[in-house]
Amino acid sequence: MRCVIARFPFDLTKNGVLDSMKGVKPEAITGESVLIGRRQYPVKQVGEIITRQDRRDFTGAEVTRAMTRLGFTCRSLQEPAPAAPPALTPLQNASAMLGEAEPSAPAPAPTSTSTDAGVTR
Repeated sequence: MRCVIARFPFDLTKNGVLDSMKGVKPEAITGESVLIGRRQYPVKQVGEIITRQDRRDFTGAEVTRAMTRLGFTCRSLQEPAPAAPPALTPLQNASAMLGEAEPSAPAPAPTSTSTDAGVTR
C-alpha cells in the first residue's frame, strides 16, 4: 500500500512492517500505540523504524492512519483503570448487600461514679 508520511511516499505492506518490527523491544507508551503481533508499540517508534526518519519529521496521526489502513489495531492513550475497591470483610459485604451501614464497634459503657452530687447533708 502506498502512503505518505512526512511528505515522502512509502510502499508499505503488513508483512514488511511485521518483519521490520521483529526483535524490536517496545518503548514505554505515553500516547497513541499500535498493536503489532502480540506487542504494543508507540506509533512514533514504529514510524521511525519503518520510515528510517527522525521522529520529529512526522506526526503520530500519519503513522496511525497508515497502520490502520494496513490492518493493525491502533489505540489512543487511555486513562488508567480506576483502582479496585479494597476487599470487604464478610461482615462488610453482608452489610453492603442489605443496604445498611456497617455496624460500628459497641460503644464503651459509661462509667458511673458514686458521688453525692446534689445531696445535702
